[in-house]
This record gives sequence, structure tokens and C-alpha cells, in this order.
Amino acid sequence: MTHRTQVRLARRPEGEPGDDSFAYVESELPPIAEGQVLLRVVYLSLDPYMRGRMSAAESYAAPVEVGDVMVGGTVCQVAESRHPDWAEGDWVLSYSGWQTHDVSDGRGLRRLDPSVAPVSTALGVLGMPGHTAYAGLLEIGRPQPGETVVVAAATGPVGSAVGQIARIKGARAVGIAGGPEKCRALIDDFGFDAAVDHRSPTFADDLAAAVPDGVDVYFENVGGPVAREVLKRMNLYGRIPVCGLVADYNAGSAPEGVDRLPGFMRRVLTKSLTVRGFIQTEFVRSHYRDFLRDMSGWVADGSVRYREDVVDGLENAPEAFRGLLAGRNFGKLLVRVAPEDG
Repeated sequence: MTHRTQVRLARRPEGEPGDDSFAYVESELPPIAEGQVLLRVVYLSLDPYMRGRMSAAESYAAPVEVGDVMVGGTVCQVAESRHPDWAEGDWVLSYSGWQTHDVSDGRGLRRLDPSVAPVSTALGVLGMPGHTAYAGLLEIGRPQPGETVVVAAATGPVGSAVGQIARIKGARAVGIAGGPEKCRALIDDFGFDAAVDHRSPTFADDLAAAVPDGVDVYFENVGGPVAREVLKRMNLYGRIPVCGLVADYNAGSAPEGVDRLPGFMRRVLTKSLTVRGFIQTEFVRSHYRDFLRDMSGWVADGSVRYREDVVDGLENAPEAFRGLLAGRNFGKLLVRVAPEDG
């Protein structure tokens, strides 16, 4: 029998998820049945959308029920197989969530080839975040040569890919990030044309200087004050793919102060803006094959670079998740649940 540790949702959090929002459950897995595989979880992806799944509020996906395992993408290795299509040692992409082991009947698994790229990239630049950037930017943002693309949370896995794809398409990439170190990385590591620190007291002026010709595409990951400043700089017929609003994910109520919706709608009207929310799954059928082809090639030839922020141990997932929501991660946040070499 296999010993398994799971992290389950213990209670729905109000504000930042505390340790009391999570419960650790130990159990023994019985032997697998015919047609099943036993998966050893090696990497767990931590992503902002998980905060929404902890809430019972209406969203694009059903909430995690209290008592259920926290959801999440994973890279696993087949530890044992009684399935004709899978062999012990195979690497797979799955949706096993916050746990050390999982049992699957093979449905929903995608085979990974570690000789092509590190298996961890299937959760980042060659996985859901990379596809989010690719489809959202190219289908909704549609950057043209010479245009200016601004992306918030620009050192994250989605934002860094957005800026680099924009440059591949001939656009100018401006990244917004928190702190001098991240801003330097945008220029030195990811090749952005300009970087703006949203924590700087001169953020508004710095942004204006970085986009002298205005903003044609704003890839929205954050919301809040960053979005308000960028919106002031949008050009006529600008496009805003809305991917996430992480600045508000821990909010327990509507913000106090002036209602800014009329001003936002007025700018949408006067600038003829296209504002389109999206979930990357809606583009899987139409874009995923092209994404894998293009992004794999760009990563291989160095046109797209990526960075991973790896935390060791499933027990450290809750604290790492809180850091993600506060912007403390630097790159694609992963939990290394177990070593790759088993």
C-alpha cells in the first residue's frame, strides 16, 4: 500500500487564506486496479485562480468543496501501471492537485518527453500559463508591428511570455512589476523594451515616460491602481485582454471610495476600446496545437526565456500560495513535492 498526503480545503477563507483554511490528511492507498496507474506527484503548480476556487462565489469554474483536495496542475511520474498505454517511469501532465500521489484511469493525462524540455515547463511556459499568454495576446490583443503592448505582473509566467511574444510579433513591450530587481530582470532576462515599478511613488510619471505614444494593448493580470493608470494611456481602438485581477482576489468586500465604473465606461466609449475577458480553456481546440509548436520552437531557440520559482515540500504550499497572491514569487511558482529521480 502507498502512503499519501493530501492538502484539503478546511474552510472558505475571508481575505488572505490562513493556515486554518487547509487541512493535511494522511491515508493509505489500496493496490491499483486493472486499467489504472499510480502517479507520484513531483511538481505542483500554484496559480492565482486557485484563490477563486476556494470561494463559493459564482465564477467560471465550480468551487472546491470544503473537505476536498485543493485543485492544481501537476507533473507526475507513473509509479505503477496496470494500464496498457502507460508504463512505470512515464512522465505525465495531470490535474492531481495538492497531494503526493494520485490514482488515474488514464483519462486527462498528457505524455511528457523530458528529452525535449524540462518536465516542469509543462506547468509554465509550455503549459497553461504559456498558452494563456499566447492565446490571449494573439487572439484578443492582436499586436501589430510598431504598437505598444503593456503587461502587468510582467515577471510572472503569463506576463513574461506576453512581453516576449509581443516583441516576436514586432511590437514594443513594456512590463509592470514590483521592485527594482524584477524590473531589471524584465530588461536583462526577458528582453522587454521598458520596465515600470508599480511600487515606486513616481509610478504614474514613470509609466507615462515609458509609453510616449500611448498603449495599444494592455494585457490585464492585476487590476487595481495599476489598471487605472494604464487605462489613462490607452490609444484609440486599444485592446484589453482581461486574464486576471489578482489585486482583488483576497478582497472580502467592494472597495470603498469613488465609483470608478462610469469613468471606465466613458473611456471605453471615447477610445473605442475592446475589453474582453477570457479563460484559456476556450482556446484549447483552436490554438493549443499552434501554441505547442510555436512556443516549443521559441524556447528552444532562445526567443522566449522563462524563470521558475521552486519551493520544496508540499507542507510549504499554503505559505507559498499566500506569497503568490501578494506578488512575492519571481517567475512560475512551483512546489517540488518529490525529487525527479524518485
